Amino acid sequence: MRFSKFHRSIRQLSTHVLAVILGVVLTVSTLRVSPSQAETLSPNLISATPQIVAQQTEKATIAPNSFVTTAVNRVGSAVVRIDTERTVTRRLDPIFEDPFFRRFFGENLPQQLPAQRLQGLGSGVIIDRSGEILTNAHVVNQADRVTVSLKDGRTFEGKVQGADEVTDLAVIKISAGSDLPVAPLGNSSAVQVGDWAIAVGNPLGFDNTVTLGIVSTLKRSSAQVGIPDKRIDFIQTDAAINPGNSGGPLLNDRGEVIGINTAIRADAMGIGFAIPIDKAKAIKDQLMRGEKISHPYVGVQTLSLTPQLAQQNNNDPNSPFQVPEVNGVLVVRVLPNSPAASAGLRQGDVILQIDGQPVTKAEQLQRIVDSTRVGQVLQMKVQRGNQTQQLAVRTGELESAS
Repeated sequence: MRFSKFHRSIRQLSTHVLAVILGVVLTVSTLRVSPSQAETLSPNLISATPQIVAQQTEKATIAPNSFVTTAVNRVGSAVVRIDTERTVTRRLDPIFEDPFFRRFFGENLPQQLPAQRLQGLGSGVIIDRSGEILTNAHVVNQADRVTVSLKDGRTFEGKVQGADEVTDLAVIKISAGSDLPVAPLGNSSAVQVGDWAIAVGNPLGFDNTVTLGIVSTLKRSSAQVGIPDKRIDFIQTDAAINPGNSGGPLLNDRGEVIGINTAIRADAMGIGFAIPIDKAKAIKDQLMRGEKISHPYVGVQTLSLTPQLAQQNNNDPNSPFQVPEVNGVLVVRVLPNSPAASAGLRQGDVILQIDGQPVTKAEQLQRIVDSTRVGQVLQMKVQRGNQTQQLAVRTGELESAS
């Protein structure tokens, strides 16, 4: 990290509330198309005798389907299209409420503009024969109407049972009998970098689209992705993901769901992100019951600190504050009325340990907090200037942005 970039990060984080910068949610305006595309592959040239060529051709003819075909056949019919509608009303510009303008435009000006209907598109996956469908919270956010379309052509009205914006997960219920196809859920904890990754969904309205790639990395934090208002360690993949894929499954080579596709980088190609299925399995039953998902927080904005970065900061005459030259997590901002503020944490403090466990990265600190219960007390070892002290921070409950 360059010198100027470090200071710019400190100044920005200390004066602004975190906002979504680079994350792009994958819902799009409804567009139904049925493209017909044929792709021709040139045959491989084989340098061999006619007999060997004939044997190889025969083997190619009777070869079984690829693992992708097998995986998609196992899950494909359980992947659904989700169309949403919502009504948006907007008030007139406050300037038109000024009596001066009312004299010219009359007293009969409406207080708000006519209602506007917005349509959205996403994907989902059936996880129970009773009609439970897992998708993204942003797919169904504020939707007045949800329509679920199955691969066999049937459509049903969907009811949002529960949604959690912090993890961007939601569960929809449809009434379609008990003969629905169900996708098997895998274990994202067993996923390794380099594993096959198959994305299934409805990108850009192209229904039942399948793309193939690998797992590029694991535990990519939402802050690194550019979505700091979420609490997710994503699976990163290079399987093609586009707007409309949101809520659809990411599969392994056995056709098991290992993630829920949710985001892309607007400034990159071949970089997509999925919520690990273990996160979804942990809260899906609560969402189905309509229960609120509790998320602990302490209320600090932080940066990973090294002695080198601290020294660069301290040598800058324009630095907002001096920091200890140690490895730890720098507190850039303490949110007002937060658990951290109540415990006495200050801007410029460096968190060295939590409950005796050393912490050196901001993502590590966040994961420790996420693993606690609301109301749990964390013992933090903090360095302030040349002094170290112990602070007890009782986690609070993170409220939804909505």
